[in-house]
Amino acid sequence: MEETGGVPTQRGVGVIAEALKTMPLSPGVYRMIGSTGEVLYVGKARALKKRVTSYTQLSRLPERIRRMVSETVAMEIVTTHTEAEALLLEANYIKRMKPRFNILLRDDKTYPWLVLTEQHPFPQIAKHRGKMEKGASYWGPFASAWAVNQTVAIMQRVFLLRTCTDSMFASRTRPCLLFQIKRCSAPCVDRISQEDYAHLVTQAREFLSGNDKEIKAEFAAEMERAAEALDYERAATLRDRIRALAQMQDSSVVNPASIGDGDVIAVWQDAGQACIQVFFIRGGRNNGNRAFFPAHTRDETDADVLQAFLAQFYDDKPPPPLVLVNCEMPEETLLAEALSIRRGRKVEILRPQRGERRDVVEHAETNAREALERKMAESAGQAKLLEGVAKAFGLSAPPSRIEVYDNSHIMGTNPYGVMIVGGPEGFERRAYRKYGIKGAITPGDDFAMMREVLERRFGRALREAAEKAGAASASGAGVAGDIAATGGLSGQRLDVATSSGAVGGEETPVTSSAGGRPEGAGADWPDVLLIDGGAGQFSAVRGVLDALGVSGVKLVAIAKGPDRDAGREWFFTDDQPPFQFEPRDPVLYYLQRLRDEAHRFAITTHRAGRSKSLVKSELDDIPGIGAARKRALLNRFGSARGVSQAGLSELEAAPGINRETARSIYGHFHPGWTGG
Repeated sequence: MEETGGVPTQRGVGVIAEALKTMPLSPGVYRMIGSTGEVLYVGKARALKKRVTSYTQLSRLPERIRRMVSETVAMEIVTTHTEAEALLLEANYIKRMKPRFNILLRDDKTYPWLVLTEQHPFPQIAKHRGKMEKGASYWGPFASAWAVNQTVAIMQRVFLLRTCTDSMFASRTRPCLLFQIKRCSAPCVDRISQEDYAHLVTQAREFLSGNDKEIKAEFAAEMERAAEALDYERAATLRDRIRALAQMQDSSVVNPASIGDGDVIAVWQDAGQACIQVFFIRGGRNNGNRAFFPAHTRDETDADVLQAFLAQFYDDKPPPPLVLVNCEMPEETLLAEALSIRRGRKVEILRPQRGERRDVVEHAETNAREALERKMAESAGQAKLLEGVAKAFGLSAPPSRIEVYDNSHIMGTNPYGVMIVGGPEGFERRAYRKYGIKGAITPGDDFAMMREVLERRFGRALREAAEKAGAASASGAGVAGDIAATGGLSGQRLDVATSSGAVGGEETPVTSSAGGRPEGAGADWPDVLLIDGGAGQFSAVRGVLDALGVSGVKLVAIAKGPDRDAGREWFFTDDQPPFQFEPRDPVLYYLQRLRDEAHRFAITTHRAGRSKSLVKSELDDIPGIGAARKRALLNRFGSARGVSQAGLSELEAAPGINRETARSIYGHFHPGWTGG
C-alpha cells in the first residue's frame, strides 16, 4: 500500500494533472490505466475536468483510491452528450474490462425466457436462451431454468400448447404422450382446428400479459356450460385447467398483486461483503429470484453498491418499468433516466414505505441477508481447507486458484481434456474449460492429451500476458462500437482524448518473464496445478511446464492408492518425497473432491461430444446443404431417411431447394444415378 505523498503516488498525480490540461468540462467517462495496460478504474462525470481534479487532492481520498492513483500511468476519456449516457457507457466498460478498483457484478449468465413462436400455423411455447429473433414473442427474464420450466409445464396444463420442435411436429402420425396426459391439444395430427388453437394462443398471450382474471372467468363459464350439457369429462378437464391457473395466480409476498412488471432488488452488507437479491416479477407473477455477490465492496456503502449493481445489471437486458429497492441512492434520478434510455420507455425506481410493496422489499432483504450468511459460513470453512493445502505443500500463502486437469476418450475417439477451478469460494464453474483434442491420439496415450491441453492453456495465457504487458495504454479505436453496445448511444458523435503516462522518461516496457509468473498475468493464473496420476504423469507435466517457461506454479499429482482405494492416495510434488495424508484428513477429502469433480466434468464433456457425433445427420455430408436448407428438408420430410426416400420432383418442391440442389441431394442418396 502506497503512503500519501510517496513517489509512486506523486507520479500518478502528475499523470492526472497532465491529462487535466486538455480535459473538457463536458459529461463523459474516464479510465485510469496501469503500467501493463490494464484498466484500473472506470468512472463517469457530469463535468470531467471537475471530477478528475478531485484525484489530485490526496488528503481527501480514501486509502484504496490513493493506491489507484499511485498505479496510474495514463488516462483516457470519452465525452458524451449527457450524464445519463455517460452512466450507460461506464456500466458497459466496467462489465467488459472488469477494473479491479470498481465494484464488479459477477454475472456472465444468460437468463432464460419464455418464447411463443409466431411464424408457424400452430405456435410453439418453449424455453429460450440467447439472442431474441424476429417472428416470436418473449416473456421474462426468469431467474433460472427451473423457474421457466415450471412455467412452461403449467402453461401446457392450462392452454394445451405444443412444446415440440417444428421437425418433430411435421413427422408425427399419431398423438404423443403429452396429449394422453392432457398437456397438449395435438395439433400435429389435427385433433384441434387451427382456429381453435389460435384461440388458445390468444388466451395464453392475455394470461402472460397479466389479464388472468378474464381468462379464469372464461374457463369457469365454459366449465358450467359443459356441466349443463352433461359433458362431465370436458368439465373435469376445464376444472383441472382452472386449478393449474390458480397456482400461478396466488397473491402473496412472493407473488405481489400490486406489481405488474417489475424487479425487487435488495442489498445487504456484513463483514466487508455484500449480497444483492433480485426477484423478477412479470405479469404479477414471480419468475424466480437470484443472489449476486459483487466484488470490491469492502469500503462502499449500501447505496453505492446498489447503484453500481443496477447500472451493470441492466447493461445487457431491458429493465422493467418498475424497480423497487431497499435503500435510497445518491444518483437515483440519474439512474432512472439512464435506464429509461436503455428501455426506450420510462423506468421508475422506488423505495416503498408501506403496504404490500414494502413487504416484498423486506422479503428480498431477508433473502439477501440469509444468502450472505450462508456464503460467509461456507467461505470460512473453505479458507481453513486452503490453509491446509498451503501447509501440506509448502506454499507461502493459501492458494487463491487451484486448477485441476483430466481427460476422457474411448480408444482415442472423441477425446477431450478439461480444466476445473477451485478457490476461496469453492468450485468456480464459470472458469471451467473444455479442450477438444486436435492432434492424433494413440489409444491410451493420456500423456499426449495432457501435453496438448497444457500447451494450449499456458501457451495462450503467456501470449496474452506478453501482449497486455507490452501495451502501455489502450487506443481510442472502437469507441463507437462500445457506445452502440450500451443500447442507447449509437449514432452519436463522441470526442476522445488520451494522455500518456510516461513521466520523466521513466516508462519501462513490461515483458513476460521467462521461467516465472508472467507480468501482466491476471487473476486467472493458477497457484496450484493438480493432476490425476503418479510419478510418470508428474514428470511429463513438469516437462511441459518447463518447456513453456512456466514456474511459480505448484505442481501436484494425486495417484490412487492400492486397489484404487480412496483415502490411501499418494501425492507427488517438487521438493518433497511422495507422501500420504492421515486417514479422514479434511484436506485429503478436499483434494479428492477436486479430482473427482475434474473426472466428472471430463466424462460428461466426452459423453456430450460423443452423443453429438452420433446424432450427426447424413444431410451434413451433402455439399451445398447448410443449416437453413437442412431445417427446410427436415420440416418437409420429417427425417434424413424421409429425404433419402423422396423423389427428385418432391425434392425440387421443398422450400429453398432449387433444381441443382435437388439433383445433388438425390445423387447423394442414389450413387448409381447418372442424372437422366
